[in-house]
Amino acid sequence: MKGFVDDPLSVIQGYFANEEAAKAALAGGWKAVEAGLQANAGFQGLDPALQAKTIADFKTSQQWYWLLGKGDPILLVGGFLFTLYCMASWWGDVIKESHKGDHTPVVGIGLRYGMILFIASEVMFFVAWFWMFFEVGLFADERTLSTIPEVASAWAKWPPTGVETLDAFHLPLMNTLVLLLSGTTVTWAHHALQEGNRKSAQLGLIITVLLGLGFTGLQVLEYQHALHGEYFGFGGETVGVYGSSFFMATGFHGAHVIIGTIFLAVCLFRLMAGHFTPKKHFGFEAAAWYWHFVDVVWLFLFAFIYVAFS
Repeated sequence: MKGFVDDPLSVIQGYFANEEAAKAALAGGWKAVEAGLQANAGFQGLDPALQAKTIADFKTSQQWYWLLGKGDPILLVGGFLFTLYCMASWWGDVIKESHKGDHTPVVGIGLRYGMILFIASEVMFFVAWFWMFFEVGLFADERTLSTIPEVASAWAKWPPTGVETLDAFHLPLMNTLVLLLSGTTVTWAHHALQEGNRKSAQLGLIITVLLGLGFTGLQVLEYQHALHGEYFGFGGETVGVYGSSFFMATGFHGAHVIIGTIFLAVCLFRLMAGHFTPKKHFGFEAAAWYWHFVDVVWLFLFAFIYVAFS
């Protein structure tokens, strides 16, 4: 293990006041790693590959049943419940490790880098959806003339002819204001926790969770208008790509809002149980980072998908 990097001390030294403190933290970190390996890495949850498959099945069944109206809801409900079980198992392991004292300063640094890399990987998911939307939206006429000539006339502009887009300054604007307000309340809760004001921190988290639920409710209402109203559907010869890209981008973001809301709710329960202190609350910080990421992604969705290409 110690051969994984040539000089691990140089990697972590900048995070500590002096070299002696860094050496002590490094020694404690190696002991924690070795103990974790002996105990099967300390994880009692499910295999990560199985968790990934569970989430993939859940999202696939969601698109198939909700948007296309096909399939059996059992897979959708089962996938959602199993995903919740995976999340509970994973978070439970992390909480147990924290209480056991396994989260040494070195482990804490690793958790922070891991969360940063996780959010970076999520950014690339949304880059793919935006890329698809821009690729088709900016070059729709050139591409369809050579590949799908039967819809070239409808695709001469973007959105395609026959597509009635949603009013960006109705439900989407309301959702934007809700998320911006939630970003403010979660920051308020974080600062209150740092100052030792647990009552204000709990209130800020409660408001943030409620705003997250409100956003999801407004998103469901918007989807009902788009799918069953006078706007556009998920499929169809001329609106297929527009509908698919719209629902995949906004739906993928909506799934992240649901996950972030659950994440913040877990932090709320942990805060009420006394798990967080003004100086030790990385679980809360990770949830706040994730929530701010969700906020920023929505601003891009609102600016480009709802406003610029409406």
